[in-house]
Amino acid sequence: MDRINHYQQLVEQVLTQYLELHYANADIHNEPIFNREAGQYVVMSSGWQGARRIHGCLLHLKIQDGKIWIERDGTEGGIANELLAVGVPQDAIVLGFYSRAARQHTDFAVA
Repeated sequence: MDRINHYQQLVEQVLTQYLELHYANADIHNEPIFNREAGQYVVMSSGWQGARRIHGCLLHLKIQDGKIWIERDGTEGGIANELLAVGVPQDAIVLGFYSRAARQHTDFAVA
């Protein structure tokens, strides 16, 4: 199996866990928007927390140039840590929500 297909499977495996989340004080559901051909993986949250409407992107990852880019991470523990736990190497993860200048100070790939 080539590296990109392997990364696709790992990203889908990790993100699928977020579809089963149950929120204690809200009626919120997470939905997947996965496009393997475009290398885009999004988990959208929608629902209600009391009278407040919730609708937004919880997670957005993309596979580009042989690396997994994290564009949005709305999780507590950090999706990068979960990717590491399933075997994705640090140098294959780009924290895209940081500027290029800031990324050089992390343990992850710059680009």
